[in-house]
Amino acid sequence: MKYLLSIVLLFTSVTDPVTKIAKSNKLKKEASEAYSEGNFEEAITSYQMLLDSMEIEDDVARLNLANAAYIMSYGGENMGLLSEISSGETMVEDTAALNAISDDIRFFDIADSNYKRVKDGSNPNLASMAHNQLGIISYKMGEQSPDEKESFTQSALNNFKQALLKNPQNDQARYNYELLKKLIRQQQQQEQQQKDQEQKEDQKQDQEKKDQENKDQQKKDQQNQDQEKQDQEKKENQEQQQNQDQKQEQEEGKENQEQKEGEQKEDPLEKLKEKLKEMNIPLEKAQMILEAMKNNETQYVQQKKRKATQRKRSDKPDW
Repeated sequence: MKYLLSIVLLFTSVTDPVTKIAKSNKLKKEASEAYSEGNFEEAITSYQMLLDSMEIEDDVARLNLANAAYIMSYGGENMGLLSEISSGETMVEDTAALNAISDDIRFFDIADSNYKRVKDGSNPNLASMAHNQLGIISYKMGEQSPDEKESFTQSALNNFKQALLKNPQNDQARYNYELLKKLIRQQQQQEQQQKDQEQKEDQKQDQEKKDQENKDQQKKDQQNQDQEKQDQEKKENQEQQQNQDQKQEQEEGKENQEQKEGEQKEDPLEKLKEKLKEMNIPLEKAQMILEAMKNNETQYVQQKKRKATQRKRSDKPDW
């Protein structure tokens, strides 16, 4: 990405005493020649003497000073190294490297402070240039500070906008403003796409979790149903076995009762003994009575036989 750097060297005449005018003109010339030859550090020294030591109020010279300091602070690799040091990624122990970094910080401070003074000045064209440069500085600082990138980006966009308000003909500021707006939209779209993708992933994970929970619940319910069925079958089997046992016991009891009754019927002597015992009649006496009854029965039978053997009368039919 290329950023346009507005470096403008403008000089204005001043109405001071001859000596001051001559000295200021000399410093301006020295600063201009040093700047043209790329001796930016020498140009910075001359501009500082002109503006600070001689207290010359000249926004053109101040803008040139800021531009030279900006080139010195961002022209090398030390600003990237400074970012690594501030984040703790790199430790620098070399004295020369530390001095170079210190110089970069000093030049950055010179550029930033002088751009801010020019942007608040009365010249709208110079103020527009200063705002544009401040916007570039803010954007680059955002690139070096990811945690604060959004804040620096908004500051850069606002400076480009102010540059256009000060001077609508500032094409550099317009280009930077439109380009940064496009970058912001792209970044927002990427963030939204990433957010949507993360949301889809979260929804997918939630659905998978829900499906798994449903499967687990269905499995648990089926296990409970199977267990209930087994318990019911076991209970029914137990009840059936109990009924069979009861039926068998009843049948065995009935058989025992019938056997007992049969035994009682088959053994009349025992029954007689029990009866005689209830009547307090000794068994010997009972036997005598039975013998007597038997004899009487025998005699009765014999008498009936004798009656049946009488002769039939001839005058009577057989029937």
